[in-house]
Amino acid sequence: MATLSRYARTPRPGGSTFELLSWFYMRISGLLLALIVTFHLLWMHYAIGLDNINFEVIAGRWTDPQWGTAWRTFDLFLLLFALSHGMNGVRFVVEDYIHHPGWRVAVKTLLALLLFALLVMGAYVIFTFNG
Repeated sequence: MATLSRYARTPRPGGSTFELLSWFYMRISGLLLALIVTFHLLWMHYAIGLDNINFEVIAGRWTDPQWGTAWRTFDLFLLLFALSHGMNGVRFVVEDYIHHPGWRVAVKTLLALLLFALLVMGAYVIFTFNG
């Protein structure tokens, strides 16, 4: 005869792999953003100086023959992580506060389209800028 254990294993709540990866991405992207933004702020505020930041400084940074590609790539990663981290956070809020499935899908679709459009526009500016 089987006996019931007082400490029976409770079933784990179900969830999708996407949600788990999305939750994990928030932690990783937040950490990377903290590092990237810290470097960006230190460089812009102390290495260049706030009084010296203008169009010519940014144009010179992006068109520099030696470091231009590295700065553009750095700025692209800053854009990518900031936008995707922010949109993922908004997606979490949508999951919590919009309960109707149709509205939830509509809002998340609009967020995905907005993310795509902003990333394309940002990447276009970063990589087609001529100074």
